Amino acid sequence: MSNLKRTHTCGELRKSDAGIEVVLAGWVDSRRDHGGLIFIDLRDRYGITQIVFNPDYGGTELHKHASELRSEYVIAVKGKVTERPAGTANPNLQTGEIELLVNEMEILNRAELTPFEITSNTDVSLELRLKHRYLDLRRGEMQKHLLFRHKLCQIIRQFLDKNNFVDIETPFLTKSTPEGARDYLVPSRINPGNFYALPQSPQLFKQILMIAGFDRYFQIVRCFRDEDLRSQRQPEFTQLDLEMSFVDENDIINIIESLLVEIFDKLMGKRLKTPFPRITYDDAMALYGCDAPDLRFGMTIKDITDIGKQTDFKVFKDVAQSGGLVRGINATGCAGFSRKEIDELTALVGQFGAKGLAWFKVEENGLSSPIAKFFTQELQTNIKNRMEVKPGDLLLFVADKASVVRQSLAQLRLNLGRRLGLMKKDAFNFSWVVDFPLLEFNEELGRYDSLHHPFTSPKPEHLSILEEKPLMVKARAYDIVLNGIELGGGSIRIHDTEVQKRVFRLLNIDDVSAQKKFGFLLDALKYGAPPHGGIALGLDRFTALLLGLDDIREVIAFPKTQRATCLMTNAPSEVDGQQLKELGIAIK
Repeated sequence: MSNLKRTHTCGELRKSDAGIEVVLAGWVDSRRDHGGLIFIDLRDRYGITQIVFNPDYGGTELHKHASELRSEYVIAVKGKVTERPAGTANPNLQTGEIELLVNEMEILNRAELTPFEITSNTDVSLELRLKHRYLDLRRGEMQKHLLFRHKLCQIIRQFLDKNNFVDIETPFLTKSTPEGARDYLVPSRINPGNFYALPQSPQLFKQILMIAGFDRYFQIVRCFRDEDLRSQRQPEFTQLDLEMSFVDENDIINIIESLLVEIFDKLMGKRLKTPFPRITYDDAMALYGCDAPDLRFGMTIKDITDIGKQTDFKVFKDVAQSGGLVRGINATGCAGFSRKEIDELTALVGQFGAKGLAWFKVEENGLSSPIAKFFTQELQTNIKNRMEVKPGDLLLFVADKASVVRQSLAQLRLNLGRRLGLMKKDAFNFSWVVDFPLLEFNEELGRYDSLHHPFTSPKPEHLSILEEKPLMVKARAYDIVLNGIELGGGSIRIHDTEVQKRVFRLLNIDDVSAQKKFGFLLDALKYGAPPHGGIALGLDRFTALLLGLDDIREVIAFPKTQRATCLMTNAPSEVDGQQLKELGIAIK
């Protein structure tokens, strides 16, 4: 144990502290030996303080001892705070007007040469950073990210507490239930052959809490999904989860909008305008090609399927007459795109199944394109009117089945938004997508799937057509979208046992299977379940968006790679044979 106990942090001292004696502790950030004087930048998570070893003040023995210091040594120092000499203040440091004249030092720990520099902008691979995450987390940039996340969580907790929400933990070891992704399974030693599942969300438990009478629940909770990963996905992730009783969709939407207003006010210094725009699912798919539209720019998708039926251009005509779609985008002011640039856009839509990209350049006297000859003047005029053109615009069209057209044009629109600088990083455009279909048809498996999850309530006015026209039934569901990324989603839940069973049957879950998989929820619903609903927001993703980051691993202390491995601990790893034997598991 050091005899030097820290009295102040390395970001705390100011000019007004000059003359007092203090003890600082931290890491050696840099060392400069000017012959007679040795300058050390001492760093902790609060900041940096310049400390000075002067043989005339601390003695020659201490000065000699200081010459041993190297980067990332952990030291404690005692000394007197003094103003820096005139002209040497550092305006880039909060402590830049003072320095510490050291008269006592203790080396608490030495450090080997680190595999990369501990600087905010380090140009090393992510793999190396993850392998030595304990060093990566010393960097000011990473500490800033995690401290920002901490403040975000504190604002959320304070706001929800103020609005009568109760923070209740739910189990990590629970029952495997079908919720979309694969479960992570945990074998039970005490119950051989049986398994727990790590929760994909607290969905069923928060509904149980509503039935139990806790009318406002929340949790900042870890969730687990065994799925393919990318920059916005992790096998274990954190979400803000909340549920409310005796509410409708507007109540949930209003509380989330109020929470976001508070977050942006206190954390970002920005004023959000509410209410956020609401877009129906059908309009989102028609205008933006996706259910998470980026509203930072326009360039909406237009439908010309009816015009396609009248043209002599075989691609458009055949698709339109066979029940497909012909839709396009007006890339405003892009008529100057070269053939190479248009070919790049064609290759882009090809990645999403499109067989080609038709185009017209808008000129003063009409439309210019290799395919323009297949369109009469009247049809060209109709296209120009539909696409709301002016000279200098570039019209881009995809003709195919609906799913290909939507996805291709959604990605084309985003690509053009990036190319043209329309997606401002400092802009935050929220929207709600509402009126989702309750179900979608899984062609591969020949059955209906929930668009959200099996506990989402149909709209009451659609219950009469639930079995007869299931794909026309709308759900009481809502997603919140920020800058084209789904931030979270929720719904009003089914609180009637019979309605829940009807939905299960549509999902090919018969009464026996439903009782086996969800019996505890179905039983609970019998005993006076209130109307209830909720929402979950992805905290990792939200934090990254607020900080302008593309990868959520930059805001998670110990993330996994895209192969779901931890390079620091080498997890997952093999386990001892005796452990497997105790669990009754054999590895083939």
